[in-house]
This record gives sequence, structure tokens and C-alpha cells, in this order.
Amino acid sequence: MAFAPVSATPRSNSPLHRFLDLLERAGNKLPDPALIFVFALLAVWGLSAVLSYVHFPDVDPRTVIRDASGAITNSSPIVVKNLLAPGNLVQFLAKTVKTFTEFPPLGIVLVAMLGVGIAEQTGFIQAGIKYLLRLTPRALLSPMLILVAIISHSAGDTGYVLVIPLGGIIFAAAGRHPVAGIACAFAGVAGGFSASFLPSSLDPLLQGFTQAAAQFIDPTRKVNPLCNWYFMSAACGLIVSVGWWLTDRLIEPRLRTHLPVDGEVEAGADFNHLSDSERRGFLAGIGSFGLLMLGLILVCLPAGSPFRSKEGGLTAYGAPLMESIVPLIALFFLVPGVIHGYVAGTVKNHRDVIKGMAKSMNTMGYYLVMAFCTAQFTYAFRESNLGALLAIRGAGLLKSWSLPGGVTIMGIILLSSSVNLLIGSASAKWALLAPILVPMLMQLGLSPELTQAAYRIGDSSTNIVTPLMPYFPLIVIYCQRHSKQTGIGTLISTMLPYCVCFIVLWTTLLLIWWGLELPLGVQASYRL
Repeated sequence: MAFAPVSATPRSNSPLHRFLDLLERAGNKLPDPALIFVFALLAVWGLSAVLSYVHFPDVDPRTVIRDASGAITNSSPIVVKNLLAPGNLVQFLAKTVKTFTEFPPLGIVLVAMLGVGIAEQTGFIQAGIKYLLRLTPRALLSPMLILVAIISHSAGDTGYVLVIPLGGIIFAAAGRHPVAGIACAFAGVAGGFSASFLPSSLDPLLQGFTQAAAQFIDPTRKVNPLCNWYFMSAACGLIVSVGWWLTDRLIEPRLRTHLPVDGEVEAGADFNHLSDSERRGFLAGIGSFGLLMLGLILVCLPAGSPFRSKEGGLTAYGAPLMESIVPLIALFFLVPGVIHGYVAGTVKNHRDVIKGMAKSMNTMGYYLVMAFCTAQFTYAFRESNLGALLAIRGAGLLKSWSLPGGVTIMGIILLSSSVNLLIGSASAKWALLAPILVPMLMQLGLSPELTQAAYRIGDSSTNIVTPLMPYFPLIVIYCQRHSKQTGIGTLISTMLPYCVCFIVLWTTLLLIWWGLELPLGVQASYRL
């Protein structure tokens, strides 16, 4: 199969491009990402040792106990744990292996890659992309990719290991810059994390914290899991439109000027042709995919299905179906990939299948090193309580300012986005912030549903520019498959325009939505 380079365009000298180039050069001078996490771990150890001797009067919301009337009966101040204390150091060493093996993204990436890797090795994904390019005009690839990336959250975090790398392959197949495709998909998966018209496990997860915090003020207050559904559905259209414009008008033109592609962009003519064996193999593979999907639906439909939660839901947080998404994704790519391979002739026997799995795992060696360093830092940062202290102090400062409602909402978005640079988990941040922010705004007459919507905007927008996000190193690796010059600075400078536009325009949409009193979601209000 022939290869063609991405055609270059004249380099822009605008202030924005000069700023992004400067940011990229500075970022790429940083040490290797794995080493950055080692340095961050050392910094956490040192700060925890110093701050452990400081008494903080701030109450840790996770320790608050209330009676039936909502009155506080017990609480404890936030305490920074000294990780350099002998007992804590021993505990860190004793848990090193467990911390690595239980690092959430690790299992998701490796298990999903077993299936996706086979589908790629046998040519099933490539054949599907050829059909996709026939059906989707080249100019509409960006919005299609962002929409698919946003929808992928209904299946948990699999968008990071499935949609984002495919974004690069799809753009490459269309003769476009593959790193622009990765950036486009990354913007949808991470930057548009909360903007979806399909409910996901995130909705009941956040709702649980919001309702518990609201009941501090009103013990009878209920919050519907879909309390932000209408607004987030509208936000989906905003993210798709803004991401489309940025990808085609700013991101890809800039990448074409200075980021060479290392022989990974395949000539468009090759992707306009499907051989007879590819066509037969893909039809057989997609047929098996349909049968698997039909079987899953039939198993899930009965009220007593083992895939349902105790309450009978399929998409509720903790439902067996949602917890089985990753192996199901692997299975739904493994079976069609193998069948495509046998029919198309790219697989001769079972040994070829095992070799394909092994080959896909060989590409993950560098990620394993990064995941080990990231897991150790994440554990230390969580155990030290430094992130919790920053979140509580920020929320307390915002409360002390006593700003008007609209300004406070913007403050919550900025606070959430700032904390998100250090704490990646959406539920962990909301567990800290909800007990402070929700009652605070209720005392101002603003509803818990509105506070949660503001938090979700801040929680999503900065995901794409923080190297401390667990999947960020993996995105760098995806980019390096197409351009070895890609570094942390390249990715941050590429994603920064998405981040800024998302947070500004998404915040504006919420304020307009609020001003027009459009419904936020199911059983949601703006004021008490």
C-alpha cells in the first residue's frame, strides 16, 4: 500500500500561532513524561512532610456527620499526611505493586487493546474505515469524529483507547494530518466529557453526591440523576460545532506547517478501493458484530437479567453491564476481527490470532512505564490530602467573597477547572466540593442542579491540557505513532485552543440558558 506525506501549508506568523509555538517549545523541553511524574512524586513527598506540621482549621467534608435535621454532630479538620514518615514510606513500598496493577486506566487499556489490536491486525478496522470514508464527506470527518467521541462516554472510558487512536487513523486515511484527528477525538472524549445527549454512569454518580450535599440544608431534597440532561444535550451541539471549527480552521493548518508525519499517512486513493476479499471479510465481520449485539440485547432485556443492577437499571452506576463494558468492547472487536481475518485471508490459523494479540501488546511497553510512574504519583497525591486541601481552600475562598449568583457560578466553573488540573477523577473532586458548594449556593437561593451543571463544565474543559490526567501520556504515545517529534508541549499547545473556547463558550451557554430559564433537565430548577 502506498504512502503520501501530508502537504504543508505556509507557516502563519499571527500572535496566536507565535504564542502556541512558544508554549510548544517550552513544553517539549520538559523531561520525559514518566520522569515528570517521578519529580511530581518527590515534590508531593516533600510538601507532605512540611505541611504535616501545619494545623489547618478547614473541615474535611468527608468526615462530616449530620443528624436527621441536617445539624453537624461530628467533623474533623483536614490533615496533611507526612508520606516521609517511616510507617507511611513502608506502606508506600508494600503497596507499590498493587498500586500499579490496580491503576484504573491500565486494565482498561490493555484489555481493550487485546480485541482492538486483533481487529486492526487483521484489517477489519481498515476495511471499516474505507466504508466510513465512502459514506462521510471529507469535510464532515471532524464533526462526525467529535460526536462519536462524546457518545463514547456511555461506554465508560473506552473512548480513550478506541476512539482517539482511530481518529488519527481516519484522518490519515483521508489524507489529513493524523495528529489533528487525534486532537479532534481527544477534544470530544475529554474536553466534552459531560456534554452528551445520552445518559451515562456519570449522571447517577454525581447526582448521589449532589443530593447528599443538598440534604444538609433540606433533608427532604431530592435530585434526579438526569437533572442536567437537557442542558448537556444542548452543550453537545456546542462542543461539536466549536471543535469542528477549531480543528479545520486552526489546529490542522497549524500542524501542517511544522509537525511532519513519519510516513503514516496513507494515500487517499488506496482507501477508495476495497478488494473483493476485504469486502467479503468486512461483511462477515460486521455480520458477526450484529449477532453479538443482538445476543447482548436479548440477554439484557429481561427484568431479571444478570447485567442489571439491584434496582433493575442497565446504565446505573455499578450496574454489571457498565462494569463489563471494557471486556465487551474487546469481545466485540475480537470476534469480528478474527472472522474478517479468516474470510479475507489475513489470518490462516489460531497462531496468527495470538501473534496479532502479542503484536498489539508490544506497542504498549512505553505506556506501561508511564502508567507505573503515574500510578505511584496518583496514590501519593491522594494519600497526602494535598489535593483535598487545595480544593477545600479554594471553595472556602470563593464562599468568603460572597459574590452575586452569576459571578459565583463562573467562580465555581473556574475553581472546578483549576482543581481538575491536579485531581483527575470527576467523582473524587465532586465528593470534596459538593458538600461545600451545594449548600453555599442553596443559601443564596440557587439550586443544587445548577451548581452541578457549573461543576461539570469546569470538570470537562481542562481535561485536555493537564499532564496529570491519567490518560494524557497515552495520548502522547498515540501522536508519536504518526509523528515522533510530538511531545507534551506539542499536545498541550494543540489542545489549549479547545480548552479556552470550550470553557468560555460553555459557560456563556449556561448563563444564557439560566437567563432564559430553559429547563436544565428532568425535575430540575434554578432557584429553591
